[in-house]
Amino acid sequence: MERGSSKHGPRVDEQMGQEVRAALQGSTESRAEEWKMAEPSGEDQPEPTRLTNADAANDLSRFGRYIGLSAMPGDRDALIRSAEILTAPDDVLADLRRLPDGVIYHTVTEIWAALGRGSAERRPDAG
Repeated sequence: MERGSSKHGPRVDEQMGQEVRAALQGSTESRAEEWKMAEPSGEDQPEPTRLTNADAANDLSRFGRYIGLSAMPGDRDALIRSAEILTAPDDVLADLRRLPDGVIYHTVTEIWAALGRGSAERRPDAG
């Protein structure tokens, strides 16, 4: 006994598949009705996608990329060695060299705060 549909052939199956493909996979055309779409912001209003502190967050994130987790907790020399292994750019290495000697840092935000660029919830230990 044959298993399968006897109502139509492969050509019709393919045609029917193409008809519903947009609904199943998403379509490039918009389904939203015009009256449901958000209006653009006015001239006196800030852009909704612009974050007020985005640049500072990006700077901290970039800086933190070059501080290896294995270096923490660590002092200035351990942080510099880790950053050199991770091929940190010159500005990040210069920042790390500005850190005071003999202080142990536990997090990147502590280092960032020690550089005067933010506040840390936990202060580093003086050693």
